[in-house]
Amino acid sequence: MAVFAPDSDQVSRIDEKLRGWRQGDLALEETWFVHVGNGENPLTDAAAEAPGGVQALMSETHGLVVVTQTCDVVRGCSNRPYIEVAPLVPVDQETWHQVRRGRRPAYATLPALEEKLLVADLDRVMTVEKSIAAFWQRTPGFARDEDARAFAQALARKRVRFAFPDDFTAFAKKLQSRLGDKHDKDTDEGRGLRALREIRVGASPSWEDASVELFFWFIREDADTTHEGKSWAELLKEWLKLAPASGRFAHVEGQVVTLADMTGEDYVMSDPLDLDHLSVMGGQ
Repeated sequence: MAVFAPDSDQVSRIDEKLRGWRQGDLALEETWFVHVGNGENPLTDAAAEAPGGVQALMSETHGLVVVTQTCDVVRGCSNRPYIEVAPLVPVDQETWHQVRRGRRPAYATLPALEEKLLVADLDRVMTVEKSIAAFWQRTPGFARDEDARAFAQALARKRVRFAFPDDFTAFAKKLQSRLGDKHDKDTDEGRGLRALREIRVGASPSWEDASVELFFWFIREDADTTHEGKSWAELLKEWLKLAPASGRFAHVEGQVVTLADMTGEDYVMSDPLDLDHLSVMGGQ
C-alpha cells in the first residue's frame, strides 16, 4: 500500500482528529507500551519472558501521556507523522507529591493523574504514527496554563540537568541530605523549603577552575520579605552552614530571592540543584 497523499481525505481526517490534542493529554485506555529488548540479555521482565534475540517487546501500563510539543502534535501528519508518548505507572502518595514538586526528574505528573496516583515514566518514551494516536480517546491532562508549563518544565528538566563535577557532588551532599529530610516537616525550615520554587547554584569563574566561588540562589515563590517563624535570613544562614568553604570551593555565599530579584544573567549563569540526585560528570 502506498503512503497517503498529503491532500488525501485520510490525511485530512487524521489531522482533524489530532487538532485538539496538546502536550500533556492522556490516552488512559491505551494500556500498552513497546520497547526494544534482547531476550538473551534481559534487563526487564518483558525481555526475560521473551524468546532470545533483539525484538520489540510489549508491556502493560496504566495509560499513555503525550510528551511531544503541542505545535508538533497539531502539525499536518504528512510533514510530522510521529507523536511521542510516555507510559503511566502507579506510585504511592508521597512519591506522587515529590514528583509534583519536581523532586523526581525521571517522572512527571499532571493534576488529572492525582486521584489515581499515576506518573509519566520519562525513562521510557515510545514513538507512534499519528494515524494510530488519532483514534485514541483524549483525556485532558490539565485545565490551567500553569499546569501545562509545569509539565513542560518537568520534561525539560529530565533532558537538560546539568552534570555537576564529582567533587561538588560530595561537597553538597550534607546540604542535599538536610533539605531532603526537612522538606516535609511541620517546622519553620520545612515550611521555608516548601515555599521555594527552586534552588540554583553558580560557579565563578567556572566549574573547572582550580579555585571556585559558589553562590546559592534559594528562589522563593512569592515576594514576602518575612516568613512565619524563623526569618529567611536565619534559614539561609543554617543552610549555608551545611556547605562551608573547603577544597577548591574557596568561597560560598547565598541569597533567598524571588525571580524578580534576579537578573537574567544571574539565572542563566546558574544551574538548578537537583536535590534528589546530583548528576556527576560522565554519570547519569
